[in-house]
Amino acid sequence: MFERSIKIAPSILAADFANFGAECRAIEAQGADWVHVDVMDGHFVPNLTFGPATCAAIRPHIKGVMDVHLMISPVDVYLEAYAKAGADVITAHVEAGPHIHRTLQAIRGLGKKAGVALNPGTPAEAVAELMDMVDLVCVMTVNPGFGGQSFIESQVPKVQRLRQMIGDRPVHIEIDGGITATTAPLVAKAGADVLVAGSAVFKGGSAENSAPYGTNIKAIRSAAEAALT
Repeated sequence: MFERSIKIAPSILAADFANFGAECRAIEAQGADWVHVDVMDGHFVPNLTFGPATCAAIRPHIKGVMDVHLMISPVDVYLEAYAKAGADVITAHVEAGPHIHRTLQAIRGLGKKAGVALNPGTPAEAVAELMDMVDLVCVMTVNPGFGGQSFIESQVPKVQRLRQMIGDRPVHIEIDGGITATTAPLVAKAGADVLVAGSAVFKGGSAENSAPYGTNIKAIRSAAEAALT
């Protein structure tokens, strides 16, 4: 059943790469709703991260939603591999190829939730014709490619426009980039419900000492929820 409550999706880009399984278990135990996997190809974005094998390896350690964000181009040829690796949500960028409609059809054809992502320079209107094909719209509030960047506040009005465009459709708005307890209220108030956070969740903790993860997740969630009251 679709619900629009605030969900925190820690990005494992900020986790201990040598300990992914334990890190995934730790963040879920500390209150993470989704686990966000940032896939980068060194071509569409200037960094190289995880392939399908990594997703398949961590899947048994994730009880909830594995949210796979493909910052890659071309994207279509890899959809099946990430679907087989256990992704629940597969998000492709509207800028990654000429046929985003076809890409979204393919994701849904694989039995997965389909997401579409927008870079900071791409207007909300770029996805106006896709609203009945998506389960999630991801707004990049940093330029994709690296973790730890500062939040781009000019993206907040874009979130508001997307929320109006979505109307009563069961479509999530996800925010990826620079989310902290300070920035979370801005996007929550604008209409976002899935908040991706990397360093803001993982700072101060480890898989062995995961209590700080819980504190950080709670702080982000509380700040976002307070903006809705």
